[in-house]
Amino acid sequence: MAHISVSNLEYAHPGGDTLFAEVSFTVAPGSHAALIGNNGVGKTTLMRVLAGELGAADGDASIGGEVRYMAQDVGVSASDVGQTTVRDMLIECMPEPGRTIGRDLADAERSVTAAGEGDVDTSMALAEAIGAWSDCGGYQAEADWDATLQRVVRSGLDEVGARLASQLSGGERKQIVLDLLFNSNADVLLLDEPDNYLDVPAKHWLEKRITATDKTVLLISHDRELLANATNRVVTLEAFGAWVHGESYASYNEARDARQQRLGDALERWNDEERRLYRFYKIMKERAKLNDGNAPRANAAETRWKKFVAAGPPPPPALDQKVKMRLKGGDSGRRVVSLASLELPDLLFAFSGEIFFGERIGLIGPNGSGKTHLLRLLAGEPHSVGVEHHGVLKLGARVEPGLFTQINNNPAFDGRTTIEPVLERQGNHERAMRSLARYGLAGHERQPYETLSGGQKARLEILCLELDGHNLLLLDEPTDNLDIDSAIALEGALESFEGTVIAVSHDRAFLTTFDRFWMLDHDGKAWSLPDWETGRQALTRADQVSKIKFAKQLTEDL
Repeated sequence: MAHISVSNLEYAHPGGDTLFAEVSFTVAPGSHAALIGNNGVGKTTLMRVLAGELGAADGDASIGGEVRYMAQDVGVSASDVGQTTVRDMLIECMPEPGRTIGRDLADAERSVTAAGEGDVDTSMALAEAIGAWSDCGGYQAEADWDATLQRVVRSGLDEVGARLASQLSGGERKQIVLDLLFNSNADVLLLDEPDNYLDVPAKHWLEKRITATDKTVLLISHDRELLANATNRVVTLEAFGAWVHGESYASYNEARDARQQRLGDALERWNDEERRLYRFYKIMKERAKLNDGNAPRANAAETRWKKFVAAGPPPPPALDQKVKMRLKGGDSGRRVVSLASLELPDLLFAFSGEIFFGERIGLIGPNGSGKTHLLRLLAGEPHSVGVEHHGVLKLGARVEPGLFTQINNNPAFDGRTTIEPVLERQGNHERAMRSLARYGLAGHERQPYETLSGGQKARLEILCLELDGHNLLLLDEPTDNLDIDSAIALEGALESFEGTVIAVSHDRAFLTTFDRFWMLDHDGKAWSLPDWETGRQALTRADQVSKIKFAKQLTEDL
């Protein structure tokens, strides 16, 4: 049976600190469950335990049937970035023993290349690896890979397999692996943030694949719309325990509020009963001092109270993560951005436009259309873009831009602890700790930046933007790694922010909070869209011709 069963699972870091404990839940065969929780609570670690990559400190986890796991950083892990080929990435998607045999074959091929074909030992090792690869169904796997690559990137394995995985876009890597997994014989899929880097049409594609499959799926995602549309069960991971909402995320918030209320009421009732039993036992003890006939009743009352206390109280309501962002900003000239015949060769034809103080502008469009390039140009980083641009890009008077990077890997923070960049900006340890506390990072002040989770890195970067006091925020996929509560906190902070916001995002719930949109398309054109509903419809047009026609009918050419 293609189920997932977790019972009293506990995981401790190699140093001994417990990350989570007493975690129990089940995912029934054919269910599509979301795994959610605060940044840093251990969602990815739990996935890796289920996938067999990490061992648990205590408890049990079992999966029925064949399981496939997709890591969050598929194809570009920090340890081997720049070395993993597309073929290597696809090998990692295989179940054992195929994965190990595939790695051995790749190593043998590299050894022959390095030693030359005349080396007998390496040639014999390669021949043995080829035989093992054939016996384990490796060539059938290659045929499946070829079909997937043709569907996603319109090129076959012979053309793409030897390329570095990092040369593909994040969205292409995700779609390749997802297509392969959904078309595999796997019974259970473990997907860690499969929607990161996917554009809006690709997210619709992913939703359809999840809802249509009869595989059991457990996925981590922060996309509220995807969770509402594609899951029928929500597992919330907490530091101690997990609780399950047996329906879609669409009704999750109401269920969580009701649960918090029930837990609070149950704990209050337990406390009331404990005080009542204690008072009664004390009263009977006093009466026994005056009359020996009351001694048996006093002893019974004491025993009843001790048994009640020993059984323990019900679990208290889980503490909600309180992230308080205070993006203050500041005044600037009315005209914040002016573009005149701005062109990015091979990406964007020349276009013009203006953005005014206080506006919230969303940059939308398919992956690879130039959104991040444009954002970095606005931030004053033409060299990091690596693309020559023509035309005029001008920022208005008193405009101070601040950039949030998509990959949450700020080189300025490398080799430093969490508190150091905050202390650098505030100059006072007490104020720095208060700021970290507002962002849920106070318990990580001495933790090296590199070891923070993606969401914790994102919150630290937003905090530093807040402290720097920019009045033009340039946000590249700011909610990708934020947990849901943090994303909601960011939306609230941007609503009260005194300044201008330009953001690249594929987060549909986040995009509903923006005023208007610039859509950059693969055909090199840019369109001005008046609202999110228009943007949503334009993004989901099935073919390019009708999409352009649709945009012309509803919008003005920039």
